[in-house]
Amino acid sequence: MSGIIGHTMYAILAGKAAHQRALPIAGLLHRHYASYLCGAYLGCDIQTMPEAICVDTGQEVGYGTAPLETSPLTGGAVRPWTLEADGQRYRPKDIHRLFYGRSHLVFGWSGTENAHVVPWDHLADYCAAVVDDAVTLFGPGERKIAYLLGWMAHIVGDSLIKSIRPGITLELLDGKYTPRNRPIQDLVTFHEIGHKEFGLEWAALLADLAETPVEPVQFHYMRIATPRGELSQQFPNAWVPHLAPLLRVVLHENRRYQAIRNARLLDQYALVKTPQGVACNEDLSRKTGGLTYSEMVGVADRAGFRHALWQMGEAIVKLFEEVVERAPRLQELKDLNSPSWSEITAKWKRVE
Repeated sequence: MSGIIGHTMYAILAGKAAHQRALPIAGLLHRHYASYLCGAYLGCDIQTMPEAICVDTGQEVGYGTAPLETSPLTGGAVRPWTLEADGQRYRPKDIHRLFYGRSHLVFGWSGTENAHVVPWDHLADYCAAVVDDAVTLFGPGERKIAYLLGWMAHIVGDSLIKSIRPGITLELLDGKYTPRNRPIQDLVTFHEIGHKEFGLEWAALLADLAETPVEPVQFHYMRIATPRGELSQQFPNAWVPHLAPLLRVVLHENRRYQAIRNARLLDQYALVKTPQGVACNEDLSRKTGGLTYSEMVGVADRAGFRHALWQMGEAIVKLFEEVVERAPRLQELKDLNSPSWSEITAKWKRVE
């Protein structure tokens, strides 16, 4: 999938599952929904930055680490994009190599750092330690906890959709996570599920996500900070505080470029009415081997795509449950039930 559409939907489903189970985190997620969804994407995918510059227009194009030979805007030439920080230049692949495994934890480490992979059966311990430190080290407030829960949703979602962990049953055109399948997953998620079934306003949702501020706790859970707190006690390895200035630039760049990507994605996923029926973007159709939008919907239905998404929600909320069990601070959360206007009126209205 495009990344942001899939991971946003995974988090939305996990939030619904958390509410159904009456987990103490359910109300918090919806009070800070933009932070939750931002954590579910930018909380992990630090490679959200341009890959190139369109020579004809000077605009940034592409998505970090995905090779780009021609401009998607004009079809013309491109030149490499670089990130400047502290007098040095970094390509997206450099950022990916330095930081990707630190946010994804259970996979994605580069070279010798692969020794720092967090075993799956220790993931809940890691996340619970971060939650405890979030309050102890970074002060009160719910927003950062919502962001952390989004980050957890991304780790599970990526691990399952990329077959790093079992748990998702899905066979579309040629597997689960392939270039031919991703347009189908994106379009069906965006329109059939997100818009038609859930009534999502994608434009507003994605805009809010990109505007969410950087959370200092992200430096802590990526271990790009001074070692401290419960996390440093349980996981004393892999701390690299000297990379914090670079990560700060990266996290701001993620939000800046995602705001640009949002408009392009909304345009790319738009459907157009034609005499032959509803049509999708030609490039997306070409990537699937020429399927029409209605054919994509049929492929998704036959493959049980909604069931796979249900499995994803169940898997993520399972991690939520395990973290809540280990984190007393989450168990103590209470919904903020304020009186309704009718209740206020009954008490405050003047009796004549």
